[in-house]
This record gives sequence, structure tokens and C-alpha cells, in this order.
Amino acid sequence: MSRVFLVRHGEAGSDQIDAEGWWGPARDWAPLTAKGVEQAEAVGRELRQAGARRIVASPMTRAMQTASLIAAQTQLPLTAVELDLREWLPDSSLSWRGLEDVQALSADFEQCEGEWPAGETRLWEPLSAVRRRALGALRRQAGFGPEPFIAVCHSGVIRALTGHFNTEPCGVRVLPLERTTFAG
Repeated sequence: MSRVFLVRHGEAGSDQIDAEGWWGPARDWAPLTAKGVEQAEAVGRELRQAGARRIVASPMTRAMQTASLIAAQTQLPLTAVELDLREWLPDSSLSWRGLEDVQALSADFEQCEGEWPAGETRLWEPLSAVRRRALGALRRQAGFGPEPFIAVCHSGVIRALTGHFNTEPCGVRVLPLERTTFAG
């Protein structure tokens, strides 16, 4: 059995994004705060002895920055950027404009317990779709060898894969992988 260390990115700050007036997917360009950098460095030190052999990351700035800081602390290579480890999409049209939009979509998501009601569709991405794409990314990465690896991603991805709600910034959840789980 192999393991994936799912790491949520560190605390991100939106000051510059807010100053630019950027909304929607542009919010994903937000870098880590000073506290987020400290969190990433600390979790990197904690993961030195975890037995992982490499790091993969979501393409979002906060995840890439976290992965880079973990790589510096662990001396592990950052070997892949996996688009399918991105955060949950509140609006698949990518047209949300502000916090109010995301809050309304998130409230509907939670009211529906993360899945579209039978026979209906919503703008937001269901948890089952997040799980399917994230497992696809982990399958691709597991195809490079059975050794444990670190996957820097987002709370929505961790929730979809483990059922754990609201993983704290730089929180780690271990996902055991049966070899058959990731076969072809």
C-alpha cells in the first residue's frame, strides 16, 4: 500500500488581487501571506521524515508557492503540476464576479450536501466530480512508481477525497492507496 500526503496550501492573501479589482478565477492568483509562508515552511520541516519521494501540486498560485516552500524544506523535487488538483469550482462558467456570488453558490452547494439534486444541474461543481478528477490526477502520478508522494492542493479536494471538512492551511491528511486503486 502506498500513501499520498495531501497538503492544503498555506494561508493566501488577496490584498493585491483586491487592489486590482480582480474577481472570478483571477482570485486564484493570490499568493501566500507571510503567515502562509511560515505555515508552508513548517509543514515542509514536518514532512522531511514522512518517506515521500516527490511533490506534485495544483496550478493555483497559493498551492504552487506552498509546494515550492515544502520542496525547499524537504529537498524533494516538485515533479508535476496537476490541473485536476485545482480547487472546487463554484461556477463552471467561470463568470462569478464577487464574494457574494461565491457565498451564494457555496450555500447552495452545502444545502445540497455537495451533490446536484436528482435530475437537476447547478453551476457549481459537485463533490463527485472533484473526487473523480482528483483521483485521476493521483492515478497519473501513482503510475510513476509506488513510493509515497506529497500532493499540494485545496480543502475542497481534500474534502472530496477524505470526507474531512475544512482542513486548516497547511494541514496534512494521509490518503492510503491500494495498488489496485490506481491500476490502469
